[in-house]
Amino acid sequence: MTDLLLKNGRIIDPVNSRDEVGDILVRKGRIAGVGADLTPGKSCQTIDVSGKWCVPGLVDMHVHLREPGREDKETIESGCRAAVAGGFTSIACMPNTNPVNDCQAVTRFILEKAASAPARVYPVAAITQGLEGRRLTDMAELIDSGAVAFSDDGRCVTNTDHLRRALDYVRMFDGLIIEHCEDPVLSEGGAMREGYVCTTLGLPPIPSLAEEIMVARDIRVAEYTGGRLHIAHVSSRESVRLLQEARQRGIRVTAEVTPHHLFLTDDAVRSFDTHTKMNPPLGSQADRDALEDALISGVIDCIASDHAPHTVQEKMVEYTDAPNGVIGLETTLPLVMTRLVHTRKMTPVRMVEVLSVSPARILGIDAGTLSEEARADITVIDPERLWIVDPARFQSKSRNTPFGGLSLRGSCVMTIMDGSIVFQIEES
Repeated sequence: MTDLLLKNGRIIDPVNSRDEVGDILVRKGRIAGVGADLTPGKSCQTIDVSGKWCVPGLVDMHVHLREPGREDKETIESGCRAAVAGGFTSIACMPNTNPVNDCQAVTRFILEKAASAPARVYPVAAITQGLEGRRLTDMAELIDSGAVAFSDDGRCVTNTDHLRRALDYVRMFDGLIIEHCEDPVLSEGGAMREGYVCTTLGLPPIPSLAEEIMVARDIRVAEYTGGRLHIAHVSSRESVRLLQEARQRGIRVTAEVTPHHLFLTDDAVRSFDTHTKMNPPLGSQADRDALEDALISGVIDCIASDHAPHTVQEKMVEYTDAPNGVIGLETTLPLVMTRLVHTRKMTPVRMVEVLSVSPARILGIDAGTLSEEARADITVIDPERLWIVDPARFQSKSRNTPFGGLSLRGSCVMTIMDGSIVFQIEES
């Protein structure tokens, strides 16, 4: 393991209230020093990162890796390559694999496969066995095996008593329940968000109420139990209002928003491009504006990609028949840079908070800081790099992005994990 010195970068580390130009010294996989004019050792590799931003390795707390079971869509290895290409050194993978991650054997399989991958993988285990909503998993056993949270993502825990018991259960070890908030009766058969655009296109609707009614229920159950609740992929302005009220009442609830819900609206569906089909569906401009405001103000804690790989063949069907989901590991950071940071809606410090510090804190993992002695997980960003999204060049095995062909400004140019460079764009 070679020592490393990053010189003259803009160091952005919200945990230590640091936003300044300086050096980062890495020794034996750990941060050995942060400051001005650091002196490297004899065998140290020195890299001049003038004009670049050096931030804690990014953390994505909502990723679908598809392995085991659908390795044609994504594997743990390919998903991790996509992660580091996007600047993410840590990712949490959802349990809706085949078999479902609802037991120690699957959790350990994921961790064993991830041991040689270029990014850290944190398994999220199922709340109910088989994601069937009938019987709770052995959560204490799964935590011991390496799970960091619990979710039936892709499905809501519709049985309120099961949710109550799950939130009670995880209180024993300050665990986290991540909820996909959707009333399946209200959303059944739908393809896009109910509203004017949906009506003009003649597609079957999904009312925003399907999300909102479950957000309201989940918040109330979290308040009743005192358990830690995280709301995945918030998509409506009413959900934002409910979250704001919950924060004011001191309820232990956090939330995430995806790049597609932040940067697209239901107008995108007019193309009938199946890459705009997702769950929850894209909302109105008013929804998008509320999500942006909530993220900037802190009502929504973080951005998560909800990276959901599908094959080309699966998406090349009629809109109503296509599976939900888009990929996002390689486009999340550039989209945030282009649409929020460069437009001065969001500060670089807040960007690091929502893409690194907050998800690390919510999951309770060792990430999100450039403190001395911390793991040397570092993302180096070129804020001015201009590039065009070309899905054919993705590290992911899948290509289902709604952002293909988009011109973006800013991206990860180097990703360091444990002091080793695991991704780098060679400058021309």
